Amino acid sequence: MEFTIERSALAEAVARAARSLPARSTVPVLGGLLLDARAGRLRISGFDHEAFAEVDTPADTLAEGRVLVLGRRLADICKVLPEGGVGCALEGSRFTVDGGGTRFGLSTLPLEEYPALPALPAVRGQVDAAEFAAALGQVVVAAGRDDTLPVLTGVQLRADGETLTLSASDRYRYAVRSLPWKPEPDAAAEPLEAVLPGRRLTDLARAAARSGTLRVGLDPRGGGLVSFETAGVRSALRLLDGRLPRYDKLFSLDGPAVAEVEREPLAEAVRRVGVVAESDSPIRLDFSAAGEVLLQAGYEDDVASQRMPATLTGRGDVSVAFNPQYLLDALQSFTSRRIRFELLGPGQRALLRGVREDGAGDAEDVTHRHLLMSVRQLA
Repeated sequence: MEFTIERSALAEAVARAARSLPARSTVPVLGGLLLDARAGRLRISGFDHEAFAEVDTPADTLAEGRVLVLGRRLADICKVLPEGGVGCALEGSRFTVDGGGTRFGLSTLPLEEYPALPALPAVRGQVDAAEFAAALGQVVVAAGRDDTLPVLTGVQLRADGETLTLSASDRYRYAVRSLPWKPEPDAAAEPLEAVLPGRRLTDLARAAARSGTLRVGLDPRGGGLVSFETAGVRSALRLLDGRLPRYDKLFSLDGPAVAEVEREPLAEAVRRVGVVAESDSPIRLDFSAAGEVLLQAGYEDDVASQRMPATLTGRGDVSVAFNPQYLLDALQSFTSRRIRFELLGPGQRALLRGVREDGAGDAEDVTHRHLLMSVRQLA
């Protein structure tokens, strides 16, 4: 095997394929990238049974062949190579990378021990890659971090008709975001649903954000992988077992108080007042019909407070308290100038929505909702 390629093309392809590699593995070959040189192109693949990536990039192939090398080591080498042409070759059991007068040698891994690359499911629909990445960023903040409950670390994708809905929950908060979905003409009529690892899905979406259209594949009969395809790049993630609880009833609040406040000033106030809050200490919001909200945090002599304008309708004065980081995560996930709270009171659910401003007046943004549990112990 021997080929030449531009350093920038090699570095980008290796970096994208290396995102599928595990952070740690007891099986050395799963840390490898498979390089397959054919006429006019180089294909780089990574697969650890849970995630798969395959990247095609143009290359001048002098001798066809395949080689398996440590992926992160190759990625590190690509970062320090000077710009220009790079020559790569398999010399016995060593893979060489030569660019700008610097030559690297890499030991190879046994090809026969590498798992067979998976067959990807048929494409079921398309979504705008940039919009998908943005929507994912808005909901993944609500995903759990406890790996002992894998399904709660995931993001649920549900394609139904011409709508794709992303959702995530760690039991204390629940974020939902919907966006346009273009199903394939021959796609199954029934909704398609899958829960995927949140962190890996985020890495994949960020890498594909500038790719235009993202084609998504899913086996409606319950296959183990969901695939994502853009020009020259194919990726896949294995489904997590289980599903998130339904959110329709959770998001339906009976007779709430409705408060509105400027989003960015409120987020800044939460950061400022929350400085005195301990890690398990809540931040309290007292909404008043007089047209303001009072933020308070801390105990005894270590306290902070701030007042700011807010509107309140539907009920009398209402007080709630939240985990400061959870509240800040929720506020930062929105892009609207104003935020709307639907409040039931201490220890109960609170629903946040953005307020969309257009020529017809203010309206709720129903495409993005974030549910928070308020705490009973007020500051």
